[in-house]
Amino acid sequence: MRIFLSTVLFSLMLPLQAMTTIVYPAAESEQDIRFADVMEILQLALELTKPEYGPFELHPFPIPLTESRSRALLKQTQELDLLWSPTSLQLEDELLPVRIPLRKGLLSYRLCLVTQQQQQRLQAISTLAELRQLVIGQGAGWLDTEVYRYNGLRVVTGLYDDLFAMLARDRFDIFPRGLAEAFAELEIRQPTLPNLIIDDALLLYYPWPYYFFVHPSNQELAERLELGMRRMIANGSFDEIFYRYNHQAIERANLTGRRIIRLENPNLPKSAPVEDPSLWFTPKAWQASP
Repeated sequence: MRIFLSTVLFSLMLPLQAMTTIVYPAAESEQDIRFADVMEILQLALELTKPEYGPFELHPFPIPLTESRSRALLKQTQELDLLWSPTSLQLEDELLPVRIPLRKGLLSYRLCLVTQQQQQRLQAISTLAELRQLVIGQGAGWLDTEVYRYNGLRVVTGLYDDLFAMLARDRFDIFPRGLAEAFAELEIRQPTLPNLIIDDALLLYYPWPYYFFVHPSNQELAERLELGMRRMIANGSFDEIFYRYNHQAIERANLTGRRIIRLENPNLPKSAPVEDPSLWFTPKAWQASP
């Protein structure tokens, strides 16, 4: 009995680890399924670091947020604890990045949603100069817009959900989507927008690291996320999530059978870990290429 009581008293004297509440951006709509894999990475990275950092709760922000609104909130208030975003020179000046590319940089590879009527037009395009004849659709506040405009392309912007209907009504010509996004997005919307298809001719490529970001004052959360993701890379769970969500899209995309148009990303920081092949997806046929 004495041993039992001593054990209980000792355990009561141990400091309790406080619950950490982490607020993340809510989806932009009920049909917005783009970040299910990112949420799984976030959850597991936090789980794997509970021994050092304690328990946690994840809560979505109470209202949907565009990318630009998420960035503004994280910079200016304490209402949001993290976001995931393509990196840029300005963003890394204002926020603290966790430099492990989510989706292993797969968003660098862009397929084009088009209407069936536009498909034949894309079959004749193979150069950036020819691509400049088209108008591109992009979400309001998306950093990709700067890449396209820097490369001399015309861009029309709108809200994420509206862009699909805008494309179907010929408000612009192509809607470039990340390889991980295009097929799932089309499958959801094709019943109501049957004239939309994925172009099978072109592949747009620009280096596009996609990171978790936190407020600069929240160094502890950044360190926790990096530690958790490093453990995921070491135990194979990072790659398992990546391929579970993306292997079908990678196979369907037929990357090596497409004409590649490479674009410059003027906002790519020199800090991007481009020399670490373990962090990036590279098509097998490209792995020997410079």
